[in-house]
Amino acid sequence: MKRHWTISPWTKEWNLQFEMELKVLQDIFQTEIVDIQHVGSTSVPSIGYAKPIIDILIIVKNIERVSLCNEQMISAGYRVRGENGIPNRRYFSKGDLVRTHHVHIYQQGDSRILTYLDYKAYLLQHPTEAEKYGQLKLDILASYSNDQYQQVKENHITHMVEKALRWGEEERKRLE
Repeated sequence: MKRHWTISPWTKEWNLQFEMELKVLQDIFQTEIVDIQHVGSTSVPSIGYAKPIIDILIIVKNIERVSLCNEQMISAGYRVRGENGIPNRRYFSKGDLVRTHHVHIYQQGDSRILTYLDYKAYLLQHPTEAEKYGQLKLDILASYSNDQYQQVKENHITHMVEKALRWGEEERKRLE
């Protein structure tokens, strides 16, 4: 059976779900964790809409040690997906037909961490851009199948992600 999903209006419940999962993940990864962040559309209220899947970014000291926790992640309801197409990332999903969480793990210093953090910060600081992104999601979902949604969305937001990364770089320089 094929996985099906929807886009839902933003809700505070997503922050609560993150907080609950945060405790589970802290218990699993313990001293390996550098930081854990709620990322993705469910972490930005002004987007207005999101797939109801909590994206979690974990930054660890040593990416090679993550596999030592695979059994605990399985016990917590996650599916181990390895790099899943992105080198030096570890990825876990929770829920099969109805996904509830995605966990993306990178080693500290990996440049892709900034993509998650800068994009979230940019959208939080620019609510009008966030609202446009939410509307884009609805427009794409209305025009394309579930199978095509992710690719079409990524094609449309590439420039916004690049803008967010430039903004983040400027912000870091400003704070130096």
